[in-house]
Amino acid sequence: MTRAFDPQMVLIDLDGTLVDSVPDLARSVDEMLASLGRPPRGEAAVRDWVGNGVERLVRRALTGTLDGEPDPQDFDQAYPVFLERYTSYNGERSRLYPGAGTALERLLARSMRIGCVTNKAARFTEPLLATLGVAEHFGIVVSGDTLAEKKPSPLPLLHAAEYFGVTPADALMVGDSISDVKAARAAGFRVVCVSYGYNHGRDIRDAEPDAVIDSLAQLDGLLAARTA
Repeated sequence: MTRAFDPQMVLIDLDGTLVDSVPDLARSVDEMLASLGRPPRGEAAVRDWVGNGVERLVRRALTGTLDGEPDPQDFDQAYPVFLERYTSYNGERSRLYPGAGTALERLLARSMRIGCVTNKAARFTEPLLATLGVAEHFGIVVSGDTLAEKKPSPLPLLHAAEYFGVTPADALMVGDSISDVKAARAAGFRVVCVSYGYNHGRDIRDAEPDAVIDSLAQLDGLLAARTA
């Protein structure tokens, strides 16, 4: 029998789990490409490329592949343009996923320790959370450049657990990608994934998280059902 989900701390990923940020990212990517005289990639392509930080996103946009490396001169020209555009657009069209706000409120009602752990740089993470009105819900925010390593390293998760004084056995990671699953497993956390996120076009069930939900609003029911 699967042990109940009874965490003392829940860590939640940002892009693809809590927030659909692709509209702003895709707009920034396409304007970056336009500055180089290149055609746009569009939202559909960007959805498959998000999840490993904006530097990797720019490399993917320039090459059209997940692991390709662009010409260094092209990258050096494109990256500052992307940063300028995304700094301007961050939060304009991004939205909380349906049920995300309710999920946070329900976790707070349980007196749960809540953190946000993302690979997005702090310069974008903190303004986005503030713009969407959820920054105050999180006791800690660990961004992609907060520490020396980011997901799939377990370091950000263990850092948050230490901050709250919670053992890995009492911690739950909620994410959308194989990076979240790998980080959780390496940290000794349990992990729940959403089915709708940014996992490079792959079914997150293939990564074998402990559970998959279709909305963050289902998280409270999952916890309640398994701790009753």
